[in-house]
Amino acid sequence: MAQKVLLTGGAGFIGSHTYVELTKAGFDVVILDNFSNARRDVIDRLEVITAAPVTCYEGDVLDPEILARIFDSHKIDAVVHFAALKAVGESTQIPLDYIQTNVSGLLNLLQAMQPAGCRALVFSSTATVYGEPKVIPIPEDYPRSYSSPYAFTKLTCEQTLEQVAASDDSWAFGILRYFNPAGAHETGLIGEDPNDIPNNLMPYIAKVAMGELKQLSIFGDDYDTPDGTGVRDYIHVSDLARAHVLSLTALLENKKGHTVNIGTGQGYSVYDMLHAYERAVGRDLPYAVTQRRPGDVPTLVARPDMARDVLGFEAERGLDEMCESSWNWVSRRKNS
Repeated sequence: MAQKVLLTGGAGFIGSHTYVELTKAGFDVVILDNFSNARRDVIDRLEVITAAPVTCYEGDVLDPEILARIFDSHKIDAVVHFAALKAVGESTQIPLDYIQTNVSGLLNLLQAMQPAGCRALVFSSTATVYGEPKVIPIPEDYPRSYSSPYAFTKLTCEQTLEQVAASDDSWAFGILRYFNPAGAHETGLIGEDPNDIPNNLMPYIAKVAMGELKQLSIFGDDYDTPDGTGVRDYIHVSDLARAHVLSLTALLENKKGHTVNIGTGQGYSVYDMLHAYERAVGRDLPYAVTQRRPGDVPTLVARPDMARDVLGFEAERGLDEMCESSWNWVSRRKNS
């Protein structure tokens, strides 16, 4: 019998791609999503991609009752936890919302897992737990800190998982520190589709390319980087999704936790991304430089060796493929 996985936030950008990879790997997946930043037709699209019905509960990890109902109704073997608020800038404006959703949500989930005997969880963390690192590329043992409420919540969650694991070795947690997911599924049926003005670079550029936004706002061009704009390690979302399958498989097989960066080791600037997207669409795109956003740091690039050594993971797709798949997704969506 296939092992059953609860996928919180499974209708979101990364969650939906991970659903596809989990089912491809033979897992039986149950989605929980409140659809605050995901469209309901994602479920229909997942059914087309996987050629199978999707089990989905609409609800929130802040609601202990729906978590109890899921664990009572299904023998859940493991959890992949995405459900969270994730915008650095927004978190500086509404920190209490971020702390409640991200920290309390994880606590509720762990408290639901415990009586159900479910002890394996893959946690969606972030490179922002490294604060403003002085070592690039960043290794996993670099001292953690935070420069935004969002990063604070993710660091608090990591520390919570570490405390729980230290108290009882039956728990096994895979902490994946993402760098910058981008791109879309090869079918063009799912991709990043924020409900309002995007906080991430690629969907913002995509909306400019589609004519939905007037121009790209570049938040600062005076950073200590080669072209003055922020440098990030972008990873194709399908590669990132595959990393979750490898993490989950390792937890279930070895019963041992791990903390790894999920990135490529290659940094690209805002201008690099803009020009790659221009190549994908075949024309120049308008932009304007504006002031820095609070909480942003100049450079975040992963040292990816540990993911390779521990999980056997290496990214397979580059920046041009990320942009081409994103453009395929957004242009197909407009014409569908």
